[in-house]
Amino acid sequence: QVQLVESGGGLVQPGGSLRLSCAASGSITTIYTMAWYRQAPGNQRELVASVTDGGSSNYLDSVKGRFTVSRDNAKKSVHLQMTSLKPEDTAVYYCFADIYWFAVGRRDYWGQGTQVTVSL
Repeated sequence: QVQLVESGGGLVQPGGSLRLSCAASGSITTIYTMAWYRQAPGNQRELVASVTDGGSSNYLDSVKGRFTVSRDNAKKSVHLQMTSLKPEDTAVYYCFADIYWFAVGRRDYWGQGTQVTVSL
């Protein structure tokens, strides 16, 4: 059984910072791309940032220069450092991982989501 567990969401004022973390557990053989998505009420889920197993990262245009994605392969974890937060960053943030393990093969996994609210 593979699980992704997120932490670090919360309420922050505009201009503030938050750090999201996500750890994968289970009999994992390989983790390929890890990423963060978000979904605001009434909106579709969108890709915020991703990082490959080779370390290449990609960002949503609106977060470039403010958010930084990183991963720790030894700890099977991915992090999202968010700075200069804006009210429009308010959403539920979901961790994503493309994982291979012997019992299932290769498939996508999602965390349960963590709420980020940017407000005075």
